[in-house]
Amino acid sequence: MESRKFFRFLFILLCGALVLFFTWIHIPYAPPPSTTEFLDCATNSPWCTSRNRFLSKKPPTINILKKPPRQTRHHHESDVPHHPLDPLTIRELNKVRTILSSHHLFKSSPFALHSVVLEEPDKPLVLRWRKGDPMLSRKAAVVARVSGQSHVLTVDIDTSEVNVQETNPLSGYPTMTIEDMTSSTWAPLSNGDFNRTIIERGVDLKDLACLPISLGWYGAREENRRLIKVQCYSMEGTANFYMRPIEGLTVLLDLDTKQVVEIADKGKTIPIPKAANTDYRYSAQGVDQQKKLINPISIEQPKGPSFTVEDEHMVKWANWEFHLKPDPRAGVIISRARVQDPDTGEVRNVMYKGLTSELFVPYMDPTDAWYFKTYMDAGEYGFGLQAMPLDPLNDCPRNAYYMDGVFAAGDGSPYVRSNMICVFESYAGDIGWRHAESPITGMGIREVRPKVTLVVRMAASVANYDYIVDWEFQTDGLIRIKVGLSGILMVKGTSYVNMNQVPGQENLYGTLLSENVIGVIHDHFITFYLDMDIDGSDNSFVKVNLQRKQTSPGESPRRSYLKATRNVAKTEKDAQIQLKLYEPSEFHVINPTKKTRVGNPVGYKVVPGGTAASLLDHDDPPQKRGAFTNNQIWVTPYNRTEEWAGGLYVYQSQGEDTLAVWSERDRPIENKDIVVWYTLGFHHIPCQEDFPIMPTVSSSFDLKPVNFFESNPILRFPPNLEEDLPVCKPSDSA
Repeated sequence: MESRKFFRFLFILLCGALVLFFTWIHIPYAPPPSTTEFLDCATNSPWCTSRNRFLSKKPPTINILKKPPRQTRHHHESDVPHHPLDPLTIRELNKVRTILSSHHLFKSSPFALHSVVLEEPDKPLVLRWRKGDPMLSRKAAVVARVSGQSHVLTVDIDTSEVNVQETNPLSGYPTMTIEDMTSSTWAPLSNGDFNRTIIERGVDLKDLACLPISLGWYGAREENRRLIKVQCYSMEGTANFYMRPIEGLTVLLDLDTKQVVEIADKGKTIPIPKAANTDYRYSAQGVDQQKKLINPISIEQPKGPSFTVEDEHMVKWANWEFHLKPDPRAGVIISRARVQDPDTGEVRNVMYKGLTSELFVPYMDPTDAWYFKTYMDAGEYGFGLQAMPLDPLNDCPRNAYYMDGVFAAGDGSPYVRSNMICVFESYAGDIGWRHAESPITGMGIREVRPKVTLVVRMAASVANYDYIVDWEFQTDGLIRIKVGLSGILMVKGTSYVNMNQVPGQENLYGTLLSENVIGVIHDHFITFYLDMDIDGSDNSFVKVNLQRKQTSPGESPRRSYLKATRNVAKTEKDAQIQLKLYEPSEFHVINPTKKTRVGNPVGYKVVPGGTAASLLDHDDPPQKRGAFTNNQIWVTPYNRTEEWAGGLYVYQSQGEDTLAVWSERDRPIENKDIVVWYTLGFHHIPCQEDFPIMPTVSSSFDLKPVNFFESNPILRFPPNLEEDLPVCKPSDSA
């Protein structure tokens, strides 16, 4: 009897700790398992004694931020939409939840809502809408799992009508909910064999940290049920538990029932790496905090920022305006991006919609505990769901504007991801344009313009890795999309402590970073969806090839020159581009019906960057799912159902619903409403400088005006003058 009371007390304590923990990290609370499920071990066994210490342990109190980011927005309970593309408000999410709760599909069956976002109105309606017009019909697009089946629904918020679409016959499951991810990390603790294994490895359960790892798809064994793999680490002695893997231990878990399907333990002889020198926090570095290598730096704006955010989501700055909103899957969505023409004053269309469509991260280790690590971070985990609050003065400079995300939990309840996006002006001493006349001309001209830009930033922490995504708008009409990679490597435990121990022919699949730690080689591919509308929706894609031409005998002292040849893509296959260094091209999106004063079609061009390409075999199962990385550029006709490069259902998909499949239809794209897809790529061979945390590596690509303006659009922008700026003096000389 006393034993039963003791276990009941521990169970209640665990429930309270979980509630506190989920409240602390601002994510929805996932309910604990039943008493029977959780308390399945012998009372006096050694692993139960250690496990009970884990159950009674309070939630971790590692403070990443000493102070919470300052709030720049109000409470969201009273928010109302002002624009047809505004995200669903708290009131609307609550109404959607109420409507679904009375629908017959949800009344008597267990369910989870995997996505609840705005069902955007038809594009022509949005293009015609003007501020002051009646608000367009508000609908929610819902992806739900009910009794083991996936459903796509549309909920009309005004009429309460629910439209259930036909069940998708293709493979795959929706993006995991936060509850899926969090509950999977503690589910193995209900299995006695797992607990025994942890104790035998010398790890106390109170020091255990586990990660939910999507497993991709590798055959029939993984079909017809949602599965996930769980791998664990030791937190003893460090906040950086990622550097202390329990190598070779992998738990296969049923994601719906949370039951352990299989435990693979093939690393018993591999030691857990030491904790020494792994903590990355400033307080753990043992440095003299009074002695700083660089002085604080900040951009001062004596007249305040030049941008405004109207009606919560409309950003206006210099000659730009666009709609901005957070999204649980894409992270950030930029819509209706328009730029003002300096000659006519007209605000002209550039891009209808831009977003991060998918991230494909395959690791290059084919061994049992690693082969399946081929993540799709947007479609499996939710890029926006993993976005963390930004840190003022470090993530974003002074005078930044912060925007929250309002998302739906698995039961439909709204919650707030605070300070998810920041908007700020940036000046790094770069030059917008300049010219100084040589003294030989006798003209004392020196004209220079500073390059000030507007940046929209978010940072997603997908477990160990941190992705920083910037949308940067420049006054000359250029849009730069930049991705930074930081955070912590996913590492592999090894018995080696020095390279002199490694046999010459053995493949480590990576780099020995520290004693018993290997950084595994991997790739990052980030695919962007860019619905370009250059002065209207009917556009064409032009490949401008640079070719070497030979001069004719006697024609010129030169023997060769370059010629630009323009080829308009007629169909999708014409626009499947693999970049080649020695076959250079430019890639233009033009409006063939709009011409400049001298007769050139107006346009923008994609300026490539981050050009690493996937080298995996196209028949390799991960590459089948990630086939959208087979080319760096694709162009498809606009189709509102084709937005996610890996397909609507990415989790355990087999690759039947990807950008590569859609493009094989070879649809016409000349003078059509078209979407450009661009993939930034990174090959990452880890090095010791990446240990224990990585310096940021970044790359970008541009959308640049090409014959869009009649001339340089920033001629009229003024230079900086001394009297416009304050003079700051060091404090010791003030």
